[in-house]
Amino acid sequence: MKPPNVLVTRHLARRVAWLLLACSLFLLPSLSYAAAGPLDLTLTLTGISSVVIFVLAYALVMSEELLHMRKSKPVLVAAGLIWALVAWVYVQAGMPEEAETAFRETLLEYAELLLFLLVAMTYINAMEERRVFDALRSWLVRKGFSYRSLFWITGVMAFGISSIANNMTTAMLMCAVVLKVAEGDNKFIGLCCVNVVVASNAGGAFSPFGDITTLMVWQAGQVPFEGFFALLIPAIVNFMVPAVIMNFFIANRQPAALQENVWLKRGARRIIVLFLITVAISVLCHSILYLPPAMGMMFGLGLLQFFGYYLRRSLPRSLERKRERYSRRGDWKKLEQLGSVVPFDIFSRIARSEWDTLLFFYGVVMCVGGLGFMGYLSLLSETLYGSWNPVWANVVLGLISAVVDNIPVMFAVLSMAPDMSEGNWLLVTLTAGVGGSLLSMGSAAGVALMGQARGIYTFAVHLRWMPAILLGYAASIATHLWINASMF
Repeated sequence: MKPPNVLVTRHLARRVAWLLLACSLFLLPSLSYAAAGPLDLTLTLTGISSVVIFVLAYALVMSEELLHMRKSKPVLVAAGLIWALVAWVYVQAGMPEEAETAFRETLLEYAELLLFLLVAMTYINAMEERRVFDALRSWLVRKGFSYRSLFWITGVMAFGISSIANNMTTAMLMCAVVLKVAEGDNKFIGLCCVNVVVASNAGGAFSPFGDITTLMVWQAGQVPFEGFFALLIPAIVNFMVPAVIMNFFIANRQPAALQENVWLKRGARRIIVLFLITVAISVLCHSILYLPPAMGMMFGLGLLQFFGYYLRRSLPRSLERKRERYSRRGDWKKLEQLGSVVPFDIFSRIARSEWDTLLFFYGVVMCVGGLGFMGYLSLLSETLYGSWNPVWANVVLGLISAVVDNIPVMFAVLSMAPDMSEGNWLLVTLTAGVGGSLLSMGSAAGVALMGQARGIYTFAVHLRWMPAILLGYAASIATHLWINASMF
């Protein structure tokens, strides 16, 4: 098994992509590309074949860990087949321009998403290369907290960090700390991993940048930026209820203290500031200038490139000053480390982006767009939200997201665009975000930790605590319905 810090590095950009897919959707002034086309294909052989193709492709995606096949492969093929079938029907009907226009609109939205995600991944990779995440892990390890303290610290930090970062990166960072500090105590590690997954998913539910579902709802204009903070208390309840229950099963003893010193590389703090500035510019582009947030992100990428140029040009002078300073101190360890310093390369950070995830998003967006153009999303909306109370429909969708990833679930809901109150849009945001905590495979954070803590945090370990997590799920929904009753 690879070391925890290596796994954190490997998956770092991946979850940023999962998280910020929604932000790309907030690029959408409308979801017209997912609307039904002039021909209703839902009961035709073409439509049924397309649904079968999508279901088979998604079944292969869900079997990624078993088949060891990257998830982008099946959805790319499915997207091509679905749109080929759509185009063929419209060509035969003498309306080829209809399918072409719908495809181009969908592709344009994905292109904006691609640019947005590339910048986000590049910044995260740059911070990882500057050892920002290693330094945080090192600080936690050195403190020598008790098991019970470590349980709550990692949970609270996972909740807080995931509200501004992303739940997979946050979960893996906290898991790396637990694996390092509690090495050998598999029972405690498994329990902590369950807590971290729940906390990470809950923390992303109340912030527009916290999870892919919140970003999707925000970018679609269903809830204003500040409206998501109404979910703060329900999200806290979702995290606290199972955490309090699990707390009673922790032996309150002290792990062996570890010493691990990590120094931030030059420019690390300034890159963090640049990333925050880039996110702020992206938000302002949409809220004030009504431009796609991808524009603000690409502007921020330009700032990072200029800063990278400064780091490269000033590196010789910086190394010389540090050699003189460390020589006067007699700090031979740091002098030795200076010999391994390499210039910062922005394009190597771009190359390390998780391309499998980016291509997977292409497949998901195009597949759902194609099915929506055939009329399936309108049919689903009429069946689900027309026959059921929206509250119950949203609760059930949250349970579904424990098995089916919340990205296609939320994308389908937004494409259906049911007529719901702001309270119900917040409810589906909450349930889709935290519903994945019910099973280990229900969220990217859970899947990632099953790989990181292989054999320790398993499907069965997580399933053992599902009743407590389900209680938290129900309590968070009840809390939202109570304190935000005026929004319904």
